[in-house]
Amino acid sequence: MREEPTQEIVGQRRALEALRNGVPNGDAVRVLGCNQPEAERRFLQQLDAVARSPSEAHGLLVAGDFGTGKSHLFQYLENLALERNYVCSRIVISKETPLYDPEKVYRAAIEAAVVPGRHGQAIQEVSLRLDPPRQVYSDFYLWARSAESGIAPLFPATLHLHENLRNDPELVEKITSFWSGERILVSDVRKGLRELNEVANFPIRAVPIRELALQRPRFAARLMLGAGYRGWVWLIDEVELIGRYSVLQRGRSYAELARWLGRVKGQHYPGLTVVAAITDDFVTVILREKGDMDNIAPRLQSHRLYSERASWAETGMNVIERQALRLDPPDDETLQRTYARLKEVHATAYAWEPPDVPSPTQAASRRMRSFVRFWINAWDLKRLYPGEELGIEAHELQHTYSEADGLRDTPARESSETSP
Repeated sequence: MREEPTQEIVGQRRALEALRNGVPNGDAVRVLGCNQPEAERRFLQQLDAVARSPSEAHGLLVAGDFGTGKSHLFQYLENLALERNYVCSRIVISKETPLYDPEKVYRAAIEAAVVPGRHGQAIQEVSLRLDPPRQVYSDFYLWARSAESGIAPLFPATLHLHENLRNDPELVEKITSFWSGERILVSDVRKGLRELNEVANFPIRAVPIRELALQRPRFAARLMLGAGYRGWVWLIDEVELIGRYSVLQRGRSYAELARWLGRVKGQHYPGLTVVAAITDDFVTVILREKGDMDNIAPRLQSHRLYSERASWAETGMNVIERQALRLDPPDDETLQRTYARLKEVHATAYAWEPPDVPSPTQAASRRMRSFVRFWINAWDLKRLYPGEELGIEAHELQHTYSEADGLRDTPARESSETSP
């Protein structure tokens, strides 16, 4: 009878499989740790700043070449955040999640959100921990009803109903879905308020989608604080995709990046802190050679819907050009340490003694991913085909910033989120 592998061995194999495919998971991060001490230090400072003063924490932009470990770093930072009782969302910029669309970015953040110690949908899990007698909830409720919150009365109205009409599960579900990004009928909210004889206390109205897109993350981040979590962390990956957008889309994206990183006056989101990642050649190829530093602001200023975003976009470009934290390429000591650790893991995972293998011939790139994948594949071949002389052929993929037809501008929606 074949003996089943232990949990440790299964974890080691999962780590190797993730590293082999260049998609790090929790097991891979536990195996290798993090080789970016400055990024880790800055991130921990961010978390401390959120805990001390939720409305003043600035975000962080990291820059590195493809394969330098940005995704690995994000997995590591997510683990740190969860261990410290922060809700965490990893967002990948894509055609479905364009950075210039705050509504879609918020939906992606909600769908990807991981709540410490919970496995269900984020807002529903967070709402289960709302406890009106607690001071953190009381502070949240008072903030939601205050003018300084910057949110429409619809939000405190739904919060009030969530607290006082728990015997109406259908309405509670509609409310949590609304907090998650879905629509809700104003008539349903008013009906609930009438049951409580509270209509006069909540002068609600239908709210345009563009306004809700910016108010929802502000409300949700404070909701998490009100439920006893320390805050909400967004990890936004592949920001460089904006280089393939049209000029107007790029301008709007720079403005949104500045907003999420807390660099726009009056646009802070208490309890929310962001780390974003971008390729390190973006400054040269897009901001300078493509002319965005000179062309973006005038393009936005000439557009009636986005003229106010021009200064925000300039701020976002300045962050990319001057304030991004450059990730360290692996030095010889780091490579030797990583090699020894991977050899040890491979030995444990497959109960054998891996022989020494060379490093990839394209080592001049100093991309950690290239080294890690080469070593793991070399050991796999040695283990599966002992005695055979097999080689590994590697090719570097070239990234392109050419504009994509599928990412063209669409007219901004002005309709209301809620029905009157």
